[in-house]
Amino acid sequence: MASVEPRADAGGKWLDAHYDPVAGLHTFSSCVDLADLSGDGESRLVVGDLGSGSSGMKLKVFRGTALTSESTLLDLPAGLVAFFMDLHEPRIPAVAVASGPCVYVYKNLRPYFKFTLPGLEVNSLEQDVWQQARDGQIDSLTLREMLESVRKTAEVPLSVRSLRFLSLEAGDMDEFVQLHKQQPIRRQTVITCIGTLKKSTADEDGVSCLVIGTESSEVFVLDPEAFIILSKMSLPAAPTMMDVTGQFDVEFRITAACRNGNIYILRRDFDKPKYSIELSSHPVGLVRVGRNVVVGCTDESLQGFTQKGKKLWKAVLTAPITTLASMDLPTRGFQAVLVGLANCEVHLYQDKNLLSTIKTPDMVTSICFGRYGREDGTLVLTTKGGGLMVKILKRTAALAEREGASGPPASQSVRLNVPKKTKLYVDQTLRERESGVAMHRAFQMDLSRLRLSAAKSYVEALECSLTPMSSSEPLKMNAVVQGLGPAFKLTLNIQNTAARRPAVNLAVSFLFDEGLYRMRNPYMRIPLLVPGLVYPLETFVECTSDKGISDIIKVFVLHEGRSSPLLTAHINMPISEGLNL
Repeated sequence: MASVEPRADAGGKWLDAHYDPVAGLHTFSSCVDLADLSGDGESRLVVGDLGSGSSGMKLKVFRGTALTSESTLLDLPAGLVAFFMDLHEPRIPAVAVASGPCVYVYKNLRPYFKFTLPGLEVNSLEQDVWQQARDGQIDSLTLREMLESVRKTAEVPLSVRSLRFLSLEAGDMDEFVQLHKQQPIRRQTVITCIGTLKKSTADEDGVSCLVIGTESSEVFVLDPEAFIILSKMSLPAAPTMMDVTGQFDVEFRITAACRNGNIYILRRDFDKPKYSIELSSHPVGLVRVGRNVVVGCTDESLQGFTQKGKKLWKAVLTAPITTLASMDLPTRGFQAVLVGLANCEVHLYQDKNLLSTIKTPDMVTSICFGRYGREDGTLVLTTKGGGLMVKILKRTAALAEREGASGPPASQSVRLNVPKKTKLYVDQTLRERESGVAMHRAFQMDLSRLRLSAAKSYVEALECSLTPMSSSEPLKMNAVVQGLGPAFKLTLNIQNTAARRPAVNLAVSFLFDEGLYRMRNPYMRIPLLVPGLVYPLETFVECTSDKGISDIIKVFVLHEGRSSPLLTAHINMPISEGLNL
């Protein structure tokens, strides 16, 4: 870092040490770490580069601004950590890269060991089906039907081979079966996240165990020397992010954010989660600050929880979160959270207080804070376009100062002056306590009377056909009034809601105040009503009064020759606004 000429940024807390927009680094925070890989006191930047996603995956090491080492990776890296695996001198950490079902351990930047996850249980029915195909007892189409049946009923999922076979077209099945039927069936999980756990001491250069989260919802703790499984724990869902604290031989906590949107906390001597945190939205970042857990969620919020899952605070952000990282500065006793946002900003939060904002030329995809070179307070950022950015924290930076727009106002945290209990409140409480049974019975009696009255009114409306829908005939009607007056156009929309039977021999009759209104056709016959169609019937109503009053016109739909109506509608006529010229 000595060759870099720092330049102060506009925020006042950071120095711009380096920016290379074409560094070609495509990675995430879980695949970036800072470690002294040479034992000379200068920390290097170790990056698991994703390449193009299908090729070009590499393990890259930077010293200062120069790329010093590059190793090809066989698969996409899911995580990368630097850890001390022994007590040998000089104290040089190894690098573990989680990729697919394997953990590749590099010592002195050379391949040292490869650990492969144990295989999963294979479905016995699936094995029998493939054995029949191997013996020629069934063809490829029968094999597909039997595998589909096994997938729907069996508790153990199918292997990758069977799932790939079910996704093929009919013409490619025979070739796939001939190619793979002689090979044994295997189920292999993959690694989703990786972390480190101190073995017995909390020293900075103490021996650490590897902690691995898998797609099969399991967490393994590996011995750092023999690479055997020391502990195995299970989760309700596959973990995607993990934070580990403590010592394996004493006490430890593993905080895992899982794919079901919840966070689970594992402890020593427990093979299942001890505590659970239910979130309102899925987590996109998880870090530990002191004794608390800080979670970034997809609803653009940052939330703080205790180790037992109690919610402490929530801060609403201005844009979606892209990445999250912790900022630990032991020389100042300072701990905070760095939050990368989609609006090309990086926010520094201590609890829910915004301390600093960093503007970036591109959206940040990974954040790493720590010792780089010989500088303790170094912030390393990678951007969506593949750029590399290095910033140095000023030694004179005031980290305790809050920015102006930092969440809710201070008045929000002031407690309300709740009035004391009044004598009326106390009297009512005593009354409810002494007469609770009688009050409940009175309430139930009034409720029963209300229900009885409503039921009686409903039955009366059905018997008198006072509703716009008939209970005896499948008919429905609504009315529309048009015009300002004194002449109004009245349109009745009648529909036969029966499935097949048409409605015949129907008529419409109007009942109105003849002193207010005059109607051309107070009685009309309805043509045959075909089921499903809406039939509009139009007539004209004329208001004969100039007093500016209105009334109700009753509409009856009935069978010809019968006096009991099938449907009844009450039309509230508007007040006539025009003059009869």
